[in-house]
Amino acid sequence: MEIFWFLPTAGDSRYLGTDKGKREVTIEYLQQVAKAVDTLGYTGALLPTGKACEDSWVIASSLIPVTERMKFLIALRPGFTPPTIAARMASTLDRISGGRLLLNIVQGGDPVELAGDGLHLSHDKRYEQTNEFLTVWRRLFEEESVDFKGEYFDIAGGGIHHPPVQKPYPPLYLGGTSPAAHEVAAEHVDYYLTWGEPVEIVKERIDKVRELAAKKGREVKFGIRLHVIVRETAEEAWKAADELIQYVDESVVEAQRQKFARFDSVAQRRMTDLSLDNKNALEIAPGLWAGIGLAREGAGTALVGDPDSVAENMKKYAEAGVDTFIMSGYPHLEEAYRTAELLFPKLPLKHKTIKQEV
Repeated sequence: MEIFWFLPTAGDSRYLGTDKGKREVTIEYLQQVAKAVDTLGYTGALLPTGKACEDSWVIASSLIPVTERMKFLIALRPGFTPPTIAARMASTLDRISGGRLLLNIVQGGDPVELAGDGLHLSHDKRYEQTNEFLTVWRRLFEEESVDFKGEYFDIAGGGIHHPPVQKPYPPLYLGGTSPAAHEVAAEHVDYYLTWGEPVEIVKERIDKVRELAAKKGREVKFGIRLHVIVRETAEEAWKAADELIQYVDESVVEAQRQKFARFDSVAQRRMTDLSLDNKNALEIAPGLWAGIGLAREGAGTALVGDPDSVAENMKKYAEAGVDTFIMSGYPHLEEAYRTAELLFPKLPLKHKTIKQEV
């Protein structure tokens, strides 16, 4: 089992839906979180992308000198960067970090935000573009010269002169709930990611992608993106969950509902169904809480409870096929320590070293 954390490049807070307890993005704060990840036994951290985020590539590059072993799971949007340039960027960062780069292929789900960056493709067209992108991207690391002509990319004589440390290329991750996402994952990536839904739903999705990959002669590993609220007792954990959303009123919920209505992401629609459309019954499965989705996009569920119960739920996901957990908590610095101290001793982790250094 591998546990990743999250770098809050869009800002951090003690509460959702309010400016109370807000922390601005500074490189000093991100360094603190990164150093915690580096020393506490996490495999690495996810660096998100989006209009509200600092650039993931630049932030990762700046954190290489202040960390030793953490891996950087960088979000990459294929529609914004040609595969040849993205491959050179990936190779360079993998080399200067000593083989610590991972790539999360992200489509985006908000047509308004995507249009602001010049991308106007529909949901399925974006996955068609990603399929072409990853076809070229993978060939660049495996062939001396690449020629490719498709609907979205026209490459003549592409190549990589400075190969990465990881062979043949840094591992690829991709999430998505739609059939188009499943097809691209089965064809190209090393890890398929899902958001935190009840374990039986996650297992169905994993089985589907595994079957699709097998038909293509491939094997895919699986990860899940979740928040976590773990305390010494279940009572303390649920109290912390309630406190996190204590400022989330009906106006916040309605604003989120209006925003998500324009999204074309199937995965985001699932998160909306679990939280905004179910706000009076937010514990959607034992220990799985959808309260975070009331006030933020993306991953909207959290594992809540004492260390034993949270670990037990994680093991159920592991039995379903998940071996990588990408987790987060508010605020991210303190919760990185709390999660490592309380939860890690209960889990069969790949990385066991836990240091109590700031």
